Parts: sequence; structure tokens; C-alpha cells
Amino acid sequence: MTEQQSQTPPPLKVILASKSPRRRDLLKEAGIKFTVRTPIEPVDETLDADELMMPVEAVKKLAERKAGALIQELIAENSQGLFMVLGADTMVVKGGEIFGKPRNLDDAKRMLGELSGVSHDVITAVSVWMLAADGENVSLAYRTFADKSVVTFKELTEEGIIDYLRKGESFDKAGAYAIQGEGRALVESYDGSLDTIVGFPVKRLIQEFPDIVSAI
Repeated sequence: MTEQQSQTPPPLKVILASKSPRRRDLLKEAGIKFTVRTPIEPVDETLDADELMMPVEAVKKLAERKAGALIQELIAENSQGLFMVLGADTMVVKGGEIFGKPRNLDDAKRMLGELSGVSHDVITAVSVWMLAADGENVSLAYRTFADKSVVTFKELTEEGIIDYLRKGESFDKAGAYAIQGEGRALVESYDGSLDTIVGFPVKRLIQEFPDIVSAI
């Protein structure tokens, strides 16, 4: 083996630490090659009162937890190679209040009622962790960014809210709606990246980490 060959870095393996079909589809549409793997143990998504007062930092922290948990598993398994692990989280925020995934039907109805006729922020954070390991040495680094779009809802009637809830797409969505689905009918307009609202700002990811497009 020549000296040049011995210095060739291993190929980059991208892992999406999320089961979200929306995030998976956005990465595929961007031509990024990746695998999906989530941490074996559920990630703690609880936030204390101080964290809840700073939504941007809160959503970044959750994205970091998701990616970081998978990184720890890769290290524990003595995985070798060059890995990029992507963790993401999305929050809907109105007037400083975080609207997460609804707990039940009544909670979803409340959220949609409060979002009716007004604007709210949708913030998606992406935490990118790089792991290089060769069996003897481990190198680790990460960077997290958040991207924000603004969504304005139409004035919703109670009948319209109930009709939307019957469609069944509210319960695993922050803010109880999916702009990429039937929830588009609830939206008057939006300002910013649609990908951020859907759940993964892919264009910004590629801008900040251009090497991701050449991953295996």
C-alpha cells in the first residue's frame, strides 16, 4: 500500500437518528445517501422550566440529545469508520409558548384553536455529530443549528377543526398539524423554508456540511 493510499480517509456514512418519514423523504429528495437508526433506549425529551422559556435553545438541546444518544451507542459497539449522525427536533411556538405533540384529542383541538387566525413560529433544529474511529482512537465533534419559519393560519371554525382532527394526522405532529398533508388547508401563508416547517431544513444542512452530498 502506498503512502497516499494509507492516508485516504474512510468514506462518510450518514445516519439519520429519526424514524420520521418526513425527514427521511426530505433527505432522499436532496440526493443524500443515508441509513436510519434510532437509539435503542428512548431519549428523554423533558425540559425544565428555564429551558421552556428559550424555545430555540430547547429545540437545539433535544436534537443534540437524539444524535448524541446514538453516537454513544456507536462508540460502545466499537464501530469503526467515519460517521455523520443527524438528530432533529421541531417545535411550534406562539407567543413564547411551545406547542409540542398533542397529548390527546382535546389537546390537539386546543392547539388548533389557539393557532387559528394568527402567526406562529416553526423552529427545527439539526444536530450534526461527527465520529471518526479506527479501533484505537476516537475523534468526536458536533455542531447544532436552528432554522425558523413563520406560519399564518386561516380563521378556523370549530367544525373545521373537528373535521381536520378526524383525518388523523395531528397526533404525532408539533402544533397538531402537518403542512405537507391535509393541514395545508389550514394555512393562509408562510414565510421561510417549507422544509423547516415539514421538519428538516435540508438546504441549510447542505450549505453548512457540503461533504454530506458525497456520502456513501
